Amino acid sequence: MTIRHYLDKTPTLGANVYIDPMALVIGDVTLGEDASLWPFVVARGDVHAISIGSRTNIQDGSVLHVTQDNQFNPGGYPLTIGNSVTVGHKAILHACTVHDFALIGMGAIVLDGAVIGLWLGSPVRRARALTDKELAYFDYSASHYVTLKNRHMGRTG
Repeated sequence: MTIRHYLDKTPTLGANVYIDPMALVIGDVTLGEDASLWPFVVARGDVHAISIGSRTNIQDGSVLHVTQDNQFNPGGYPLTIGNSVTVGHKAILHACTVHDFALIGMGAIVLDGAVIGLWLGSPVRRARALTDKELAYFDYSASHYVTLKNRHMGRTG
């Protein structure tokens, strides 16, 4: 894994975090307990903060970025990803908020200021309210990726 400091910003990792050796984490990035970043994920917190919740998995090739404070975006936009979130392969999350127990589909593009529950497409659009079965799936998916990252870390529990 590559963890890179940027100016006075250093990534902060919770307990039992898995970052694949081919992933890159830069600057003001915080990962919660049991979070996982898979191959070729880039989390670039150079101009604002990125927060990734506990038991959240960011799958292969996804890009996480932020927007700096400027005249067009006063205050800028951080990227906040809640707990037990699954971010599918090659998704781009840019300066948005994703609530707990959400699924971001493969290839989705979510841009500045968006707040996400269940949205689909590229660019993303709201699909519908979640069913109870879908809500239960998010806990299953989070548990699955915690188990998988533990195996990658050489842990059996």
